[in-house]
Amino acid sequence: MSATAVHSLWTTAAEVEPIGSIPAPHIEYAQLAPVLIVVGAAVVGILVEAFVPRRARYHTQLFLTVVALAAAFAAVVGLAAGGYATTKAQIAAMGAIAVDGPALFLQGTILLASVVAVFTFAERRLDPAGDGGRADSFAAMAAAVPGSDQEKAAVKAGFTTTEVFPISLFAVAGMLVFPAANDLLTLFIALEVFSLPLYLLCALARRKRLLSQEAAVKYFLLGAFSSAFMLFGIALLYGYAGSVSYARIAEVVDGSVRTIDPALADTMGNDALLLVGGALLLMGLLFKVGAVPFHMWTPDVYQGAPTPVTGFMAAATKIAAFGALLRLLYVVLPGLAWDWRPVMWGVAIVTMLGGAIVAITQTDVKRLLAYSSIAHAGFILAGVIAMRPEGISSVLFYLLAYSFVTIGAFAVVTLVRDAGGEATHLSKWAGLGRRSPLVAAVFAVFLLAFAGIPLTSGFTGKFAVFKAAAEGGAGELVVVGVISSAIAAFFYIRVIVLMFFSEPKPEGPTVAVPSPLTMTTIGVGVAVTLVLGVAPQYFLDLAGQAGVFVR
Repeated sequence: MSATAVHSLWTTAAEVEPIGSIPAPHIEYAQLAPVLIVVGAAVVGILVEAFVPRRARYHTQLFLTVVALAAAFAAVVGLAAGGYATTKAQIAAMGAIAVDGPALFLQGTILLASVVAVFTFAERRLDPAGDGGRADSFAAMAAAVPGSDQEKAAVKAGFTTTEVFPISLFAVAGMLVFPAANDLLTLFIALEVFSLPLYLLCALARRKRLLSQEAAVKYFLLGAFSSAFMLFGIALLYGYAGSVSYARIAEVVDGSVRTIDPALADTMGNDALLLVGGALLLMGLLFKVGAVPFHMWTPDVYQGAPTPVTGFMAAATKIAAFGALLRLLYVVLPGLAWDWRPVMWGVAIVTMLGGAIVAITQTDVKRLLAYSSIAHAGFILAGVIAMRPEGISSVLFYLLAYSFVTIGAFAVVTLVRDAGGEATHLSKWAGLGRRSPLVAAVFAVFLLAFAGIPLTSGFTGKFAVFKAAAEGGAGELVVVGVISSAIAAFFYIRVIVLMFFSEPKPEGPTVAVPSPLTMTTIGVGVAVTLVLGVAPQYFLDLAGQAGVFVR
């Protein structure tokens, strides 16, 4: 057949049966503004690395990062004020993103925590400077082999890894999408977008680079396993419901679906797909929050990563992961509550007790705070299990309180230094209260908040989640939580006693005088800890108003 004949057949067929046009996607850019601002700033930050002279990069990147995070927070506040947290809550981006109270509350918390964490990233007065200028917490040249001539030359020249700012912005962008994701594919993409930058950031410590790289490799390998479990769970849930949309899966789970595709009629009745898929998905999220038995990466990674990154990761990752976990359990799987609640009970109990008991044996401050964060994951899970509106709002409040205490505590850890860098061994903190009363007093405030002592944000947060759990029929869980809190209080008080009632060693560490950046981080941490402890009602009400998911 000639080419002309083929062409005529083609045009004739087109006339008879026109090819359907592909509809253009409808994207609500205004509702997605917080994420778009952060992603845009991250892309500009990469261009800054390429085109701005080395001596000007640090100030340019810091200014760009802080302005972007502040602008994104302003966008979140604007959306909340416009009613998107309550009456106008909606599903945006063709069903991919939820714009509702919990999403906006968590996004605002992530952005505020990220701003104060970025100040610790930018701190340059703590380490002895190289010949070329002041040094920060990050490797002079990330690509150089530790101890090589290339690295020594980079240190001598005063190079700094300013790429940490756009990398952290990409991580924040992923974290903003993660708790707001309204379908499983968006959830997975957001997970990878914030995980990959964190793997990199963990490997960039200026001191103890081999330990830092080991931490990054452990985090990467275990994170890859958890991502694989999660992706397998998504595949099984898609096989069960024929959709990755949260609303559609929820309809199939509770039997309210109206139209059934004949090709899916068999799989929709197969509860094995649902149960195994849901379990694998929960495993991926529990890994991110650091719950037992998926917690083994936490102490090693917290200890090896640069301390500013540890503080950022400990706070922001928990907020994002618990937000996603709440949405999954309350929106997608409420019809499966009889199946997942007993399992989550067990996870919460072993997480609370495991984190608190193992923390007693730790001799390193960063590892102690890591096990403390595992115990706190258990406390927050008690609120998740409540399956009541109060459960959602109590978890939102706890995440707000916990994030600032954590970043502030790790910021204090960066100040206590000896010749080898940060002095994180507990024995070196002996007598710190006599050598530097103000720093020890601030750290004591953070430890008391972790312990849940009244008049601190930790007490209000624990009271809220335990009250929600008790009202939700999980009274036994509250008893275990109180026992775990008592065990945890022992090692927090032990550190305070060590700082104030032990003799300082003559060869002990010094307390570096930070720049206003780290002072701001610690000051904000103390202020939030005390305000949320003394006058928490406004923030509890805010979390209560924000505690309704759009479906």
